[in-house]
Amino acid sequence: MHRRSFISAAILGATTAAFSKVTLASAALGRLGRLSRDIKSSKEFYPSVTGLPALPAIKWSAVGATAPTLLTTPSTLPTADVIVICWAEAEWAAIQHVYCTSSSSMSYSSASTSSWSGWVKYDSSMPSAPSSDSDWDYWGYYRLVTVNGTRVLLFKSNTHLDGPGETYLADMIKNLIKAVKPSLIMSTGTAGGSRLTDHIGTINVVNAATMYSASEPSSSWTTYSNAFSPAWNVVQNSGFSSLLFPIPVTSTNLQTIATQFNDNYDTSYSVATLNVDGLCTATALPALNNLTASGTPLLTASTFVTGNSSGDYANYAVIEMDDAVIAETCNASNVSFCFCRNVSDPLQNASLPATV
Repeated sequence: MHRRSFISAAILGATTAAFSKVTLASAALGRLGRLSRDIKSSKEFYPSVTGLPALPAIKWSAVGATAPTLLTTPSTLPTADVIVICWAEAEWAAIQHVYCTSSSSMSYSSASTSSWSGWVKYDSSMPSAPSSDSDWDYWGYYRLVTVNGTRVLLFKSNTHLDGPGETYLADMIKNLIKAVKPSLIMSTGTAGGSRLTDHIGTINVVNAATMYSASEPSSSWTTYSNAFSPAWNVVQNSGFSSLLFPIPVTSTNLQTIATQFNDNYDTSYSVATLNVDGLCTATALPALNNLTASGTPLLTASTFVTGNSSGDYANYAVIEMDDAVIAETCNASNVSFCFCRNVSDPLQNASLPATV
C-alpha cells in the first residue's frame, strides 16, 4: 500500500477505533446538561459514571501494521505530509493513546488529562485576544510522528469557532498550512448526531462541510467540499473489528445519568424519553460509515445546534463546531481535507422542550 493510502486508512482505522473507545458513557446524555442551563442557570450539570473500562493496548499486527514512531518534536512547526487535528481533552487522550502510547493501556480517567509529555505549545505570532476571550494565549499543542514512513503532525487545537472565533481559527489553519506544508488535513473528534439511525459511537467520515447560519434558510448555507476519498483497506481488513471497543453504555449507566439530570433540574424524564429510539444505547461494535462517495457534508455551527428525531438535520453526517472553517481555508490553499467524527451525543427527542 502506498504511503498516502496507508496514512488515510490508518488514521481512519486505528484513530477511529480509539474514538470509539473514548465516546464517554456520560456523554450519551451529557449534552442535555450543557444545553439545559436555562432551566436552572445556577446549577450546571456534569454527569458522573464510575467503573468505566480502560482503553486496551492496540494490536497493530491485527491489520498488518506497525505502531507509529515518535520523532523528536522541534520547538518550531516542522514540515509533515499530514496534519491530524483534535479538539477536546478526551479526543487528545485518544490521539495520545493511538499515536504515542499504543503499546500500553490507558485509564478511562485519562480522558480529562490537560497535558501530555512530549507535546510542544504553539504560540508563535499570536494576535491580540478578543475581549470576549481574553485568556486565549496559544493556538494549540503539537507532536510529530511517522506512520509507515509518512510524517504526521498531531495537533490539539486551543482555537475554536465559538471562541476566539472564525477569523482566529482560519488564521491558525493558514499558519499551519504555510509552515507544515501538508497535502492533507484531517480533523477528528466527537460530535452531535443528526441522522436518525446513528447510535452513540457511530463514526462518520466525510469530505465536505456546511456552515450553519441561524439568520439564513438552509438553502443558503455554504458547503465546502473536495475530492478526497479515504482508502478503506485497513477498515476492510479481517482483523479490524478486533480493534474496535464496545461503547460502555449500559441501561444502568443511562439510568444513572437520567437520575442525575432529573435531580439537577427538578425534572422527571424517563430514560425512554431521553434515549429516543434507543440511540443512546450502543450497538455491539461502533458503526463506521464512509460518506465521502455520497458527498454527505457535516454541519458546523458556532454554538450548540441539536439534531432531533424530527430529522431536521438528517441530511448531514453530524453536527460539530469547527470543520467548515478548515474546509474553506483548505480549499483556498488547494490542500485536501477529511473529517472523521464520532457520535458522542445522539440526536434528541423532538418532543422535549427547546430548553432541554
